[in-house]
Amino acid sequence: MTANTSTEQVRIFDTTLRDGEQSPGASMTLEEKLQIAEILDEMGVDIIEAGFPIASNGDFEAVSEIAKRSKNSVIAGLARAIHADIDRCGAAVKHADKGRIHTFVSTSPIHLKFQMNKTEDEVLDIITDTVTRSRNLIDDVEWSAMDATRTPIDYLCRCVDAAIKCGATTINLPDTVGYATPDEYKAMFEQIRERVPDSDKAIFSVHCHDDLGLAVANSLAGVAGGARQIECTINGLGERAGNAALEEIVMAVRTRSDIMPYVTQIDPKFLVRASKMVAGASGFAVQYNKAIVGKNAFAHESGIHQDGMLKNAETYEIMRPEDVGVKATSLVMGKHSGRHAFRDKLKELGFDLGDNALQDAFRRFKDLADRKKHVYDEDIEALVEDEITILGESTKVIALTVIAGTGGPQKAILTMDVAGQHITKEATGDGPVDATFNAIKSIVPHEATLSLYQVHAVTEGTDAQAEVSVRLEAGGRIATGKGADTDTLVASARAYVSAMNKLALRQQADNPGALQAV
Repeated sequence: MTANTSTEQVRIFDTTLRDGEQSPGASMTLEEKLQIAEILDEMGVDIIEAGFPIASNGDFEAVSEIAKRSKNSVIAGLARAIHADIDRCGAAVKHADKGRIHTFVSTSPIHLKFQMNKTEDEVLDIITDTVTRSRNLIDDVEWSAMDATRTPIDYLCRCVDAAIKCGATTINLPDTVGYATPDEYKAMFEQIRERVPDSDKAIFSVHCHDDLGLAVANSLAGVAGGARQIECTINGLGERAGNAALEEIVMAVRTRSDIMPYVTQIDPKFLVRASKMVAGASGFAVQYNKAIVGKNAFAHESGIHQDGMLKNAETYEIMRPEDVGVKATSLVMGKHSGRHAFRDKLKELGFDLGDNALQDAFRRFKDLADRKKHVYDEDIEALVEDEITILGESTKVIALTVIAGTGGPQKAILTMDVAGQHITKEATGDGPVDATFNAIKSIVPHEATLSLYQVHAVTEGTDAQAEVSVRLEAGGRIATGKGADTDTLVASARAYVSAMNKLALRQQADNPGALQAV
């Protein structure tokens, strides 16, 4: 059997809210997940994997709420090959117009020996049992062979055959550890589809990790081998080195349609907006040279490049920035700008805020414009991302005064809103940042360890906004927070509190078992 060479639709399966959130420090609040799910649904994602319902009550609530709100996408939940997982997943996705249970089990020799302590025949029995149970709950069932690319092809064929016979409608063969090369991955799909008798009864799916930097290349190779679903994440967010990046997949297929006869139903104009939203919610900044959505993706500094761009943009750009939601404008906003102009600017930058969020962002923009001579696009982006980060947080920074200098000791006087109550404390420290963080600890005592403190200027000049990233660790859990302000200490306090809020949510989560990545 060979891959169909006519133009066919490839389904986009987004797992930002499940595999992406499993990145250490990338936990998201319920409100953030709902916002991301909404834009994924609107941009045309075929399947949204909304979470791992058995992992915690919070994950179950998120999957259930997303399932209720989805207008277009299939809503999937992940379940291990355990009855309790499958039942919990079924209960969460049943609220969707189109729901899916995605269950998985390891198939490679190294996983069977060291992780599962099972024989091949025992795993085949598990597949039969759990896929059947899933199918009895819902019509749309996806089965995944964890570590498929390190599984002997004969045994993998037996596993896939068993899953299809029990009713699996989608078969995912993931490169779980990012080990495969494109030629190997394509050949695996070709062999499985050739050798499994009922392979035409299921859609095959790719799910690639980026440990060797090959996730996107492998994903496209799998499609060339016959897969018609790609599992990916916004910004490539995911465990270890991450997953295949949705924006890169979509634009590669769109830009090179001459050699890839496939289409997706993704509207690419949402890509930058989705990227910014995920970066703000996860606390994982997008690298400047990131393909498609990075700050420099459509920037040109070389004289030769600039000359060519002025004569014809196609000399050095294979995509138009507006195709992915990037505008070429900058430095048009100031303290005299009105709400309507501000809303239009946000849409140009990829943000679409509700009325309340817009009002808060506009107020902060006006405050910023009073303090800065020039307000750049990057300033507005940082401001709005900071606003998104603090949405729904129960603990917030209200006011901060810091006394610093060579005389010492440095002192911070901090007022915070803790569950609606304003509390003011002062603390000293070894420097103004240490004093600020000690003041936070005096208001909200905790045992978390600061493992990362990073500051960078959003734009140039002494009045530039500072964007601060803080990472906290406690009890084996990690959370990252971001804050932005022209005052570095205020930004630091906001970032620390954001990380603290996320860490508290993770510590409160009910986690009955260790989570695993497909």
